[in-house]
Amino acid sequence: PVTAGSIVVPYGHVIGNEKWRGSEIAQRLQGKIRLIFEDGLGLVDFHLSNRTCILYISEADLVAGDEFKRRLVRFRNASSLGGIVIVEKTQISDQYFLAVQKLVVLELGMVLLPVANQGEASQLITQLVSFVREQSKDHNRNPFIRKQCSQLAEPSVFRTVQQIPGVGKTKALLLLQQFGSIHRLCNASVKELELVVGQMVAQQIYTF
Repeated sequence: PVTAGSIVVPYGHVIGNEKWRGSEIAQRLQGKIRLIFEDGLGLVDFHLSNRTCILYISEADLVAGDEFKRRLVRFRNASSLGGIVIVEKTQISDQYFLAVQKLVVLELGMVLLPVANQGEASQLITQLVSFVREQSKDHNRNPFIRKQCSQLAEPSVFRTVQQIPGVGKTKALLLLQQFGSIHRLCNASVKELELVVGQMVAQQIYTF
């Protein structure tokens, strides 16, 4: 099942695909977040909330061929969930990374976050969980924030834009208000970016 509403994630928990039981990611997440394993998550590796999930692409997946691409496309076509794609970018898999980036970000319009290994991935998942949690708390408390966030797509998108060199929270907010999505931000010209963040940062974003 990959449709929204098929999985209900209890507050403060993450639901992991059974295949990750005993993995380095699972071991490192123990004690930091409450992890429940379930069979039948289909294409999804981890559910962070009812609306946000992670698809993990390992170094082995990248080297093995195109199966992971079919999985991502199937997920995108079948699901209304916000999918974050975590990719192991290592010396071995580096040669495949640009093609993956093009597929995930530009063609499928999803968020892509590179990690060096499973240890780094577990840290990232922990950060994303607390971010998603904060968002849901803020949503319930402040109607103004709810209105603003609903226009800014997923919290994960906001977080991804903040990873760009020279962009903090304020600039990320301005960029998403202006361009609306990672896809449009990737295709923006230096001139368009300059209008929002100034010449120097615009150049950094464009290069990145």
